[in-house]
Amino acid sequence: MNKSAGHFDLVVIGGGINGIGIARDAALRKLRVLLLEKDDFGGGTTSWSTRLIHGGLRYLEYGEIGLVYESLHERRHLRKIAGHLVRPLRINIPFYRTSSRSPLTIRLGLLAYDLLSIGKSLPRHRILGRKALLALEPGLNPAGLRGGAQYYDAQVVYAERLVIENVLAAQHAGAVLRSRCEVNAIDIVNSRVSAVRFKPVDTGVEECVTADCVVNAGGPWVDRILAKASVPFPRLMGGTKGSHIVVGKFTGAPRDAFYVEAAADGRPIFIVPWNGQYLIGTTDIRCDEDPGTARITAQEIDYLLSETNRVFPRARLKPADIHYTYAGVRPLPYREKGPESAITRRHIILRHGNEAKNLVSIIGGKLTTYRHLSEQTVNLVFRLLGKTAPPCKTARTLLPGARRVARARRLLEQHSGLSAAGIERLLAIYGGRASALIGFARKSTGMCEPLDTARTILRAEVAFVLQTESAKTLVDIVHRRMMLGLTEDHGEAHYDAIAALAAAECGWDTAAAAAELAALRSYNDRLRAAG
Repeated sequence: MNKSAGHFDLVVIGGGINGIGIARDAALRKLRVLLLEKDDFGGGTTSWSTRLIHGGLRYLEYGEIGLVYESLHERRHLRKIAGHLVRPLRINIPFYRTSSRSPLTIRLGLLAYDLLSIGKSLPRHRILGRKALLALEPGLNPAGLRGGAQYYDAQVVYAERLVIENVLAAQHAGAVLRSRCEVNAIDIVNSRVSAVRFKPVDTGVEECVTADCVVNAGGPWVDRILAKASVPFPRLMGGTKGSHIVVGKFTGAPRDAFYVEAAADGRPIFIVPWNGQYLIGTTDIRCDEDPGTARITAQEIDYLLSETNRVFPRARLKPADIHYTYAGVRPLPYREKGPESAITRRHIILRHGNEAKNLVSIIGGKLTTYRHLSEQTVNLVFRLLGKTAPPCKTARTLLPGARRVARARRLLEQHSGLSAAGIERLLAIYGGRASALIGFARKSTGMCEPLDTARTILRAEVAFVLQTESAKTLVDIVHRRMMLGLTEDHGEAHYDAIAALAAAECGWDTAAAAAELAALRSYNDRLRAAG
């Protein structure tokens, strides 16, 4: 028997950055919003990106000038509304005699990049001679090097936290966001969605909701969600798999990020200082498998290591040097033929007029442009509702952690239990919300104490993210809230202490806590998989 979950103006299916962004925008414009996510918020494709907020320099090659313009302006907005998470990143492009793109071609592209980002706060590009580039980056391969270019984009070290900040903002605006609620069926009657049925993991009892409009923001799962509808839909998605490796500092490692052309196939590869390590990627391989099972292959590992060793020959990186890997499927439109790199990265907001007039699916979408995609989608929702859309506020409304960061720093500096590294860690994760964390910690005995000998983690963090950030499992806590899972050892030394604190907060018994620990270690094993 179905349990009624009520009626909403808008139901959003999918809790990645696009779905959460849509929910936030719609709620800020006073729509009644429900979002359903089958796992944890931001636990899918959003977590598997290269973590760049960028204009997409290479998109210029395919004539996607509009996408580059949009991306560069969205970069500016995100630097403003999420400045604690989105930081400037200087990137080098080396010019080699063997490169398929000439220095003139790259320089013209960078000139266009600068022109398309008029009003930006980041410096313009500059061209460096061979000696100047090697003086800055002595580990770079000098053989055949002609010089290089430097330009600026931005990096979001913790893409997961960008999702959580949008979750908090959406909830504050009145949206109802429910994780671990998988959609079982979409009932369509007379070319309209009449009901969405879903089953929460914790109760196992199917619930039913009605809505005036439904947005399918399932990312690479869009087709799988549509397959649950009571009428057939054509294929929309044709994703490609992008894989990354994460290594420690290596001999000759660069100070800044590098954007290089792979010798094997001419694809661009990023080698980026990230989270005290180096993030290297990505690949681009057509993928029809379940996005949740995507893994890096041995061939991809060899490809990324070989290209890095070619550009930084003293590195001599081997598979044993890899801390962990990850792979995700890009939610790109289906194209039967043609090179993967030529598939547009521009998002498509598709209204299903024939099959369901009040159903919209999101195809594509970049981390960088999620805010604008959300604005465009909510504008369409208002048209479908037959209402005039109020102005969008998300380009100027700060995310929660972007507020009062200086005040949070002062409070953390007064907290004698934290080291300098601990202060920086908390600010990098929570931004201005670190003030709320300190206030939360002071309410309970012992919660102000550090969890680790380095004094970088507060005991209160575990209960804080469980109570205020919708975390439900140890994987949520470690990998997508406290961000310990992205360190070299995934924070394993602290698992028992974190599990004990979570068990006390959630009421887990010994068996439940053990199951949570086993699930966390299994998740880590997936990241360590090497093909």
